[in-house]
Amino acid sequence: MSSVLQTKTAGTPSKGEGGGARAGAWRQSPMSTPPGSAARRRARTGWLFASPALLIIAAVTVFPVVFSLVLSFCEVRLEYGGLRLGSPTLAHYEALLTHSEWYRALAFTLGFTIVSVFIELVLGTLTALVLERLGAARGWILALLLLPWALINVIAAQLWSYLFNGSYGAVSWLCEELFGAQPDILGRPVPAMAAMVAVDVWKTTPFVAIVVLAGLMLIPGDVYEAAEIDGANAWTTFWRVTLPQLRPIVAIAVLFRILQAFGIFDLPFVLTQGGPGTATQSVAILGYRILFQNLDFGGGAAVAVTTAVIVLGCCLLFLRVFRAHVDEGGRA
Repeated sequence: MSSVLQTKTAGTPSKGEGGGARAGAWRQSPMSTPPGSAARRRARTGWLFASPALLIIAAVTVFPVVFSLVLSFCEVRLEYGGLRLGSPTLAHYEALLTHSEWYRALAFTLGFTIVSVFIELVLGTLTALVLERLGAARGWILALLLLPWALINVIAAQLWSYLFNGSYGAVSWLCEELFGAQPDILGRPVPAMAAMVAVDVWKTTPFVAIVVLAGLMLIPGDVYEAAEIDGANAWTTFWRVTLPQLRPIVAIAVLFRILQAFGIFDLPFVLTQGGPGTATQSVAILGYRILFQNLDFGGGAAVAVTTAVIVLGCCLLFLRVFRAHVDEGGRA
């Protein structure tokens, strides 16, 4: 019996020895790779393929932003060989924040952004709800809606300037036929701003409609079936089912529109040149005039940096409020 036990003991490795032998064999196997090493290799491969795109982004985005930031904090002189940076200074920001023209441009830009984005969101959502219920004609309607969005902004603004012209414009003629007076739409502050909002709504509402339509198509049908079984009417279904499901996609559309509307330049530049006076001068036009007409590179950079900070703050505030609403809806 003892010899048999000794034979088995000698022929069978112990638990610790077998585990160590297996671990050593796994480590020495040329076909096996530790999981951490494979993950690091995939990460290096990903960075390798992404590096050209990252370099391009750094060249066309990060460098201009950093360069503008440096210009805004330096004394800049335009010389024959180019720009020459002087000592650091806060004079550009002091001059900007104490100038009434900056506040007027900021007020116009904020008002234009809030009014136009709100109207586009409402009209775009209503348009998307109608398109969702269309059948074979949906493709044709979408193609027609995309025509204003496909037009170049400068061309669209020039076309509308012909329509708003006080002498031969179709809109002025229509107002004269209906109300007996031919208004000077682009020559007065309030009508000029209303005209710009109307043009912007006409051009960019299709974008909002298509984005919201994409969100509507992703809502599962069983959610509506459950609401119908519970006895919810169309109004309740929209507010309690459709709108909560659309919040993420609506947030994306609003963010895109805030970024585009706050940087508006071509529409007021073509329609009114920022007039009458400075009533429709946006912050982008103000920066253009300071930078290219006055050749004040430091002041123009200060306008750009200040505008970027304001836009970033508005977007972060919007995302914070949006996230709070989503969390409350999830808890409810």
